[in-house]
Amino acid sequence: MRSGSSATPRGERNSALDAVRGVAVLGILIMNAVAFGLPAAAYTNLDAGGSSTLADWIIGGAGEIFADQKFMGLFSMLFGAGIVLFAERAAAKGRRSVLLSLWRNGLLLVIGLVHLSFWDGDVLFVYALCAPVVLALRHLPTKVLLWLGGTCYAAVAVISWGVQSSLRSFSSVLIDFWHYGEYYDIIETWFLADYFGRAVGAMVIGAALYRTGIIAGHRPAAFYRRLAVWGLGIGLPLSSAGLALMAATDFDIDWAVSGTIPNTIATMPICLGYLSLIILWNSAGDSPLRRRVRALGRMALTNYLSQTALGLIVLSALLDDVELSRTRIAVFVVAVWTVQLWWSKAWLERFGFGPVEWLWRCATYRRRQPLRAR
Repeated sequence: MRSGSSATPRGERNSALDAVRGVAVLGILIMNAVAFGLPAAAYTNLDAGGSSTLADWIIGGAGEIFADQKFMGLFSMLFGAGIVLFAERAAAKGRRSVLLSLWRNGLLLVIGLVHLSFWDGDVLFVYALCAPVVLALRHLPTKVLLWLGGTCYAAVAVISWGVQSSLRSFSSVLIDFWHYGEYYDIIETWFLADYFGRAVGAMVIGAALYRTGIIAGHRPAAFYRRLAVWGLGIGLPLSSAGLALMAATDFDIDWAVSGTIPNTIATMPICLGYLSLIILWNSAGDSPLRRRVRALGRMALTNYLSQTALGLIVLSALLDDVELSRTRIAVFVVAVWTVQLWWSKAWLERFGFGPVEWLWRCATYRRRQPLRAR
């Protein structure tokens, strides 16, 4: 019998979860790299920086349609599923699953706050704060979890519309210094509601999809083909319409918040479409690329943090004096993908966990865990 803190043997790992997690981490870099290398406004405004050629506009537009919010949503779904999975395994080993889960996510909060001190785009502290919500709701019926997750996304859309209506009243007085504080208070409130609302919504949906076996690849291939068609068929036109709306208004500040609504609504259908395509791809057979993507997914936390380190060092520091474009940032993204696909497999051929995952595990169980691969 394994000890309560032993690692999950390789044969017991779910390769679909590892593959989806790996693709999600790779996809997250697409948008995060923009934040590392371009002005803050360029993240949502293609006209705010880095777009001087047709290639830049195509890359930027594709990022908005296919990547913005989507891979973070996919990662959030996996994190929600992981919370339930960890609690179930801890309970099966006779541990206090809720207390251990809360301790584990308290440690993640510390990791996230350290990460946040270097870069304000961190999402780990948000996950850590939302984790108790998922733990509290995990035993609700699946349909209720899906309804709650969808309601979170709908609430974000409604709040965005209300916030934009409030901001329009400031348009004629923004030059007045005395209105700046109130204006940015509204923006910060919306940002927090958007960030936390989407995170907890996706995490709760992920918990529901784990319970049904969908996120773990346990449904027939025909099910995932239908889900991919419906998810992408609904989501991609909506996401494209959101970008078209912003472009048609010249990325005007009067549409800066409400213009995100189509993309927000599109996020979960596209996430389900991506999830389905990745599971179908993963089940199509073994290959060197599949093994590397799964290895990257097993080291998701290490790779997520190392993307920030590489982005800050290369794009924000070493290339600080270089005029970066979206095309050049895309080259950086592909280079990082190549490195991470290589080092993840090379590391896990020797060790059982990624370095950050191993430290997190040691702290979770409060004793040194074996690191070498078995």
